[in-house]
Amino acid sequence: MSELVRHQWPPPLSTRVTRMFGIRYPIIQAGMVWTAGCKLAVAVSAAGGLGLIGAGSMKPDLLREHIRAARAATPSPIGVNVPLARGDAEELLNVTIEEGIRIIFTSSGTPAKHTARLKTAGCAVVHVIAAVKHAKKAVEAGCDAVVAEGFEAGGHNGIDEITTMTLVPQVVDAVSLPVIAAGGIADGRGMAAAMALGAEGVQVGTRFAATVESSSHETYKRLVVEAGDGDTVLTMKKLMPVRMLKTPFTAKTLEADRRGASKEELEALLGRKREMLGIFEGNVDEGMFEAGQSAGLVHDVPPAAEVVQRMMEEFYRTCERMAKETP
Repeated sequence: MSELVRHQWPPPLSTRVTRMFGIRYPIIQAGMVWTAGCKLAVAVSAAGGLGLIGAGSMKPDLLREHIRAARAATPSPIGVNVPLARGDAEELLNVTIEEGIRIIFTSSGTPAKHTARLKTAGCAVVHVIAAVKHAKKAVEAGCDAVVAEGFEAGGHNGIDEITTMTLVPQVVDAVSLPVIAAGGIADGRGMAAAMALGAEGVQVGTRFAATVESSSHETYKRLVVEAGDGDTVLTMKKLMPVRMLKTPFTAKTLEADRRGASKEELEALLGRKREMLGIFEGNVDEGMFEAGQSAGLVHDVPPAAEVVQRMMEEFYRTCERMAKETP
C-alpha cells in the first residue's frame, strides 16, 4: 500500500498482537481451507492486517509455491496456518520454516510436539483453542498467543460448544498470553466487543472468505452473501462438530444425526474432499460449504483491503459512540 493511500486509512491500533507480528491493525485473516491462498493473505497483509495461508488444503509443494508467491508480492508479514491433525503436518511445518515464514498458527491438535522446534527457528507460535483447558495447555507447550474460537465459527468446532462471548473473557482470565478472539466476528462492532472482553486482536474467517481475492468458488461466495442468521448448522458431532451452510448435503448429515448414525456411518457419508467439492468447486448438491454464523453479516464481495478498512473505521466509530454514551 502506498503512503499516499495509507495516510487516508484509520490510525493504527497497538496491542501485544500487532507488536508481536509487526502489523498495523490487530486483524488476522483465518487460514481457511480452499479459501486462504497467497492472493488473499497478501491482500490482507498489505492492508495492515495479518494474512494467513491455509495449509489445510495444500500438499507441501503447493504450500511452498504459495509462500514464495506471497513473499514476492509483499514485504508485509505473512503467516501460515497448519492443522496438526494432518498426517503430513510435520512436512508442512518444515516447508513453512524453510521458506522463512516466522508466524505460524496451529490448530486441530496439540502443539506441544512441535513448539520447541518452531521457537528455535525463531517463529511466533499461535494455537487455536476452544476451551480454557486447551488455552492452559498451549501455555505449557510454549505458545506465544492463543486464538479463542467460539462455536459460532465456521468449519470444525470445539465439542463443548462454548460461545465466543463467554469463551474469550474466561481465557483472558486464565492465561497471560495475548488472546485473539474468533467466531462470529465480521465487522468493527464485533471487533470492539471482542476487545472489550480483553482480546488483543480478532481472527476473521467468513467475512474474508467472501472477498475478491478469496480462492473459494463464486457459488460459495454467493451463498455466504445470501445467508441469513439461521442459515448455518452445527452437525456431525460424533466425528468432529462442523458448522456449514444449509445445503442438500447438510440435510443428509442432519438426517443421519437425527437417526443416531454411528461414527462409521458418518465417516462413510462424509467421504473425501467434501470441502473441496463445496468451497472450491461450488457443487451445491454434494459439497460441504463451511461458514460461520457471521455469514448473516456479510452482504457483498469486496476486495479484502476494503474489509480491513471498513472494520477499523467501524471499530473506532463504535468505541467513540460508547465513550459518548458513558455517563
